[in-house]
Amino acid sequence: MNKKVKSIILLIIAIIVFNYASQSVYKRFDLTSDKRYTLSKTTLDIISKVNKTLFINVYLEGDFPSEFKRLQIETQQYLEELASENSNIIINFENPDNQREALIKKGMMPSQLTVEEEGKMTEAIIFPWAEINYGKKTSIFSLLPNAMLASQKEQLQKAIENLEYSFSNAINTVNIDIQKKVAILIGNGELQDMYQYSYLSEVAKKYRLAKFTLDSVTKNPQQTLSDLLNLDLAVIAKPTEKFSEKEKLVLDQFIANGGKTLWMLDMVQADQDSLATNNKMLAYPRDLNLTDLLFSYGVRINSTLIKDLYAAEIPVATGQVGNQTQFKNLDWLYHPLAGTNPNNVITKNVTPVRLQFANQIDTLKNNIKKTPLLVSSVFTQKVGTPVFIELQSIAEEVLETDYKSGNQLFAVLLEGQFTSAYKNRVKPFTSKFYKEQSAPNKMVVIADGDVGKNQLLKGKPYDLARDKWTNQQFGNKDFLLNTIDYLLDDTGLMQLRNKSLKIRMLDKQKAFKERTYWQFLNVISPLLLLFGFGFVFNFLRRRTYS
Repeated sequence: MNKKVKSIILLIIAIIVFNYASQSVYKRFDLTSDKRYTLSKTTLDIISKVNKTLFINVYLEGDFPSEFKRLQIETQQYLEELASENSNIIINFENPDNQREALIKKGMMPSQLTVEEEGKMTEAIIFPWAEINYGKKTSIFSLLPNAMLASQKEQLQKAIENLEYSFSNAINTVNIDIQKKVAILIGNGELQDMYQYSYLSEVAKKYRLAKFTLDSVTKNPQQTLSDLLNLDLAVIAKPTEKFSEKEKLVLDQFIANGGKTLWMLDMVQADQDSLATNNKMLAYPRDLNLTDLLFSYGVRINSTLIKDLYAAEIPVATGQVGNQTQFKNLDWLYHPLAGTNPNNVITKNVTPVRLQFANQIDTLKNNIKKTPLLVSSVFTQKVGTPVFIELQSIAEEVLETDYKSGNQLFAVLLEGQFTSAYKNRVKPFTSKFYKEQSAPNKMVVIADGDVGKNQLLKGKPYDLARDKWTNQQFGNKDFLLNTIDYLLDDTGLMQLRNKSLKIRMLDKQKAFKERTYWQFLNVISPLLLLFGFGFVFNFLRRRTYS
């Protein structure tokens, strides 16, 4: 066999081996500057636990705005990364056009978009939803953020940034075996279930909810504390009755033993419903007997109300036309729209949160790390209590010079080792679980009990994210859900919400104005260059050989 034949045989073998290897070995290289296609350790840990077929259906197929093709492509490329790491993950892109009613029944509400095409504005409806099925468990989630953003481009960017968090969170939800337990405290005049349904119904999809009353502490405080320690998070939503020392010690030791807490507290008795009924009310301090407990953790909620020029609207009767009462939506300064901290995973991308007769929080110096979550605008006024509040004051002229109290803190995240409020004090009962200091722990304190209170429409709970009268959208629901996720997060999932990408979007207005120039550059210019090259080549060829 001569060398030429050997070379041909070796070349054929090499080609066969290369083709086989290319089919068997899958490797992609992320060359993007922000490593958008590189999966985080958190995501890798989550998908490594998927040990049976997991189906991902994405409803981003069919005829929809061209700029949302970008979301489709980014989603597909990201899911291909997941599938390359775990062969149990099956991806399917579906066209929602023929199944719209079925999708809406599942809770997948369409999004109406304003689209600019060739300089014209048109309306389009898309279903930017994904559905994950794993065994008997199902999870659905929207790929578009609910936050009110400056533009559709910004909304699209946030959607792409949140892809990893959205899918990792959903996969973790359907794959988790042991759900963490959330206690909804009752027994001290807290909000009724129907007024917390909007956000708690979402919490129940991911965690186990349990009502927990502190009433039994009077008979058997040891058992009450023992039972509470079996839960992971305690939600204290707008208590109106005083806490006894035994109840406080139970909560204190729940925290000292690693329990997480979400406090939604009103230190002033003031309610919008009573004001709407009587047009006038007396707002006065409310004593919950929690001041010393919170003080030991590094915060104090003051019994002052905050008026803010950046406020939500309420409907006010302005007159009558015939027999019909006329209403107008006016800014109610006692309902501040709290700004969210853009640098914290809980509040990043969250719409301003509506508060109602909110109080102000002071932070105290200790070893606890304090992160502001909700803050007022700079145009605020402190109102001492007791004070009469009249609805007709909404019509009074507002002078900015009266609102110069600056930013006020409404919600704060506390992280660290909490010292027991009963250290070096006589304790109301002895306990084998007693600790003077907790391991590293965290809690969130909100100086408004109504932050999680949804309205009722025809006797049924209304969406917390929207006002039924003014149709304004707020970030209350997202804020509370993110808070609970953060407090119970042990997988680092919430850190994925901080992911930032540099997505270069096409400037449609500029492209439309300069379309003739770019069409000429991309279509006519190559033809002219080719014609010129051919003319010069033929000219030189004739001159050389003639």
